[in-house]
Amino acid sequence: MAEELKRINKFLSEVGYCSRREADKLIDAGRVTINGVVPEMGTKITPDDVVAVDGEVIKNTKNTFVYLAFNKPVGIVCTTDTSVEKDNIIDFINYPKRIFPIGRLDKPSEGLILLTDDGDIVNKILRASNNHEKEYIVTVDKPISQTFIERMSGGIPLADLNKTTKKCKVDKLSTYSFRIILTQGLNRQIRRMCDYLNYDVQTLKRVRIMNIKLDTPIGEYRELTKEEFKELNKLLEDSTKTYLKNNKTKR
Repeated sequence: MAEELKRINKFLSEVGYCSRREADKLIDAGRVTINGVVPEMGTKITPDDVVAVDGEVIKNTKNTFVYLAFNKPVGIVCTTDTSVEKDNIIDFINYPKRIFPIGRLDKPSEGLILLTDDGDIVNKILRASNNHEKEYIVTVDKPISQTFIERMSGGIPLADLNKTTKKCKVDKLSTYSFRIILTQGLNRQIRRMCDYLNYDVQTLKRVRIMNIKLDTPIGEYRELTKEEFKELNKLLEDSTKTYLKNNKTKR
């Protein structure tokens, strides 16, 4: 029987070291070795190969995956590079296993972000073509007009990103606040959209990702419930890229 071959980035994501995208960055930077040799991008490995990152051998010793819902405070940065950013999400949570955030929530923003050690789930949740909803509550610096609501929901051209935002749902909540539901995640998207219409964001809180709702105090996290995980699996069934494995973590 032929040996099972697996791309190195897929291996690193499956063992929970990092996402595939982060793995590609590590490989490109020459920080990954296979049997002591720096590999090319896309190199495949066998179960007998020895994979290391920065000289540390990476082994698949995982039996279960971790899925956390965290209420990120303002001022915390969603990065796993703890050597560069002191106010990083990994040190703040200080979880006993290696985990990483699914996507980003910028430093001045707060609210829900998911963290895991399951690298295969990341693209399925984040990929814009999968149309998974993320809901935000935003306050701005001046009264919200009907024109503002209509233009925000209809799509805003972002010249510096060479993109126009997808149509989305926007509802006025009060004179200075609104709710927006996005299915894409461009860099600082809501802030850029508001800026285009000459509004400044004062506060921005993410309150929902797909079926997962924000319900913990600021700075605290919890594991996903069995019910949430079951529904998340159902929502991800038709998403492209990878399939979310059954969660066997005890609740």
